Amino acid sequence: MPTSPRSCLANLKPYSPGKPIEEVQREFGIRDVVKLASNENPLGPSPRAVQAIRELADRVHLYPDAAAADLKDALSRRLHLPKTQICVGNGSDELIHYLGVSFLNAGDSVVAATPSFVRYYAAAHLADAELRLVPLDGDAKHDLAAMEAAIDDTTRLVFIANPNNPTGTIVSGADLRAFVERNQDRCVIVLDEAYHEFCESDDYLTSSTLLEAGHRVIGLRTFSKTYALAGLRVGYLIGPQDWVEAVERVREPFNVNVLAQAAAIAALDDEDHLRKSMEVNRRGIERLSAILQGQGAKVYESHANFVWAEFPFETAGLCHALLRRGVVIRGGDIFGCPNCIRVSVGTDEELQRFEQALEEVMKESARA
Repeated sequence: MPTSPRSCLANLKPYSPGKPIEEVQREFGIRDVVKLASNENPLGPSPRAVQAIRELADRVHLYPDAAAADLKDALSRRLHLPKTQICVGNGSDELIHYLGVSFLNAGDSVVAATPSFVRYYAAAHLADAELRLVPLDGDAKHDLAAMEAAIDDTTRLVFIANPNNPTGTIVSGADLRAFVERNQDRCVIVLDEAYHEFCESDDYLTSSTLLEAGHRVIGLRTFSKTYALAGLRVGYLIGPQDWVEAVERVREPFNVNVLAQAAAIAALDDEDHLRKSMEVNRRGIERLSAILQGQGAKVYESHANFVWAEFPFETAGLCHALLRRGVVIRGGDIFGCPNCIRVSVGTDEELQRFEQALEEVMKESARA
């Protein structure tokens, strides 16, 4: 009898990223393409990170430090956590996978929100675990009461994206603390904080603050967003030492390359670049929100580097029409929200292109 792949793979779909610029150029014959689909930092990387890469370019024939000791040292100083509570990964996607491998058995259950980051769902499917999806509330925020009701004795992992992707919304700090206190001994609560640096709300509670106070949670963070190192793939996980040790046991050797480690250390040191990134994002969110509201969309309050907007019609046609004009955004249909779009913050020039293209498409639609 021929060997077949695991049956759980039938539930898995390959991740569908935002359409690459090169693909749009080939498909539509457009040279000047604006990509506002993948939540990348429009400023690009820190000059210090670029210089660190240049200085190590002639050493890529050597394996990187498997323990990422220098990067862990830098993170430990920044977070005021011991290195034993930090695990570095090839992007936070890899760390989500490791959490599934470390904590899930067949028949366990995973609780997550929808719409949210789909890699949580993949971790459940790969382990033959039951995935329990809880819809966001009417404000596109995590419904913590409903998520808590979905937890039972089989639940091993609970994923909370905070800020959430694709909506950009956050969980109230008081509500999150209470949720953690009630459930931290029942399951592993994972707070995905990929966009946490962008959040300036006084009502925002981070995993590092919870850990410092003695709570048992996992925090996931990345250098892809604020630090603009998406092409290098580097992220990290923080948590109680025993949970971090479990993840370290399944971590692949040499999983973070030498250039990524050096660039991440340099980026952490560049406070000026971080400040500028925050300023650009603050202005960009305000402008995007105004543009979309001006076209009749409902815009949700964003604490990330993108805006989630809902129209009174399905947006697949809108997304394609923008694509033909060389503007790439993220349609909500992939998240199960066909009336929504997600638009990343770009440069002033990129947002001007988006505004002009959106106006053209909406006028054409009104005439049709």
